[in-house]
Amino acid sequence: MTNVVLVGTLDTKGVEYGWLRERLLRAGVEVITVDTGIMGEPRVPADVPREAVARAAGAELSALRAAADRGAAVTTMAGGAEAVLLRLHAEGRLHGVLAIGGSGGTSIATRAMRALPLGVPKLMVSSMASGDVAPYVGSSDVTMMYSVVDIAGINSISAPVLANAAEAIAGMAKAFQRSSTDLHRPVRLGAGSRPLIAASMAGVTTAGVDAARERLTELGYEVLVFHVSGTGGRTLETLAGQGVFAGVLDLTLSEIADDLCGGILTAGPDRLSAAGRAGVPQVVSLGALDMVKFGPPQTLPERVRYRRVRVHNPSITVIRTTEAECAELGRRVAAKLRRATGPTAVCVPLRGLSTLGAPGGPYHDPVADRALFSALREGLRGSAAVLHEYDTHINDPVFGRSAADRLHAMIGAVRAAA
Repeated sequence: MTNVVLVGTLDTKGVEYGWLRERLLRAGVEVITVDTGIMGEPRVPADVPREAVARAAGAELSALRAAADRGAAVTTMAGGAEAVLLRLHAEGRLHGVLAIGGSGGTSIATRAMRALPLGVPKLMVSSMASGDVAPYVGSSDVTMMYSVVDIAGINSISAPVLANAAEAIAGMAKAFQRSSTDLHRPVRLGAGSRPLIAASMAGVTTAGVDAARERLTELGYEVLVFHVSGTGGRTLETLAGQGVFAGVLDLTLSEIADDLCGGILTAGPDRLSAAGRAGVPQVVSLGALDMVKFGPPQTLPERVRYRRVRVHNPSITVIRTTEAECAELGRRVAAKLRRATGPTAVCVPLRGLSTLGAPGGPYHDPVADRALFSALREGLRGSAAVLHEYDTHINDPVFGRSAADRLHAMIGAVRAAA
């Protein structure tokens, strides 16, 4: 039996959830409804009523109603929904989860979805899905689907959108439930036969990271590559802090430049911190610190419009970092690595930090790069981090393979000492 869980507010969205339930039953799956509503009466019955959801969060529904604090109530019901979904998953009764909603319903449902293991199908149909979905998706595999119109009745636009969502989650849940391979089972990172390595990469560092990844694969590792898109860096940090990686190959740090200079793809101030705190062996480089990423050209802040600007693609415009910014970036990277509790090596490609910054490239700027290297050297002086300098650019295959070999040697030394 394949079970799809519907989680949402059955007072404000009860008609829509009832319609979805019928579509799912016709698609050949069983349905478990979880009611996260608070104030109004549910429009359709729930298998897990709202009172049970509130109690799962350690609260009483009557108290939430009496307090009349919507923000606190939404947070509580989100916690309860998370507990309920985790219980259903542990009991083997959840093969996929579907939710619909606006900002409040999306916040509740996606918090519960994010708690489920990677690989469990999760689909959120939301009026918020055409904007910044990072707060809802986080570092999980939640699928966001734009509702086009608000979730307010079944009409000529919402009906086909919701029908597609029902068929999609039914198909995913059936595949997840019946699969006899590991492909559709929840992912348990670090549980495989090959040790996991995290690697950071951007389009402008792909060749170097690919060379490193291929070498690490030859050496017996499984390499997970994270795109430095802000979310990618945050995900890398989260997983590194959980200790699932044998080592981290952090060759691309453009998110730190975005954090310093106001770019749109920052991963926040804690980027390049988790592996060091966890004592995980790490090899770090300076990939793509020669640029900051903004949106389309027409969205560029006035303060950067007259600097070296290059359209990377229709959605991303890059600005070359200045000598002063590079010096500050060197200081920041060094300060983060000085705090590392595990083996740390820094590999510096002296001839360029990206495809744009290599000799002959539009962002080749030896003066700015030297400011970065000098600040890094000074900041690491007397620390346990080991600095290695290469007379190559970052995308030279020799550089990538050497960085991989260094990480392999560090991991081996840690294992030998254990």
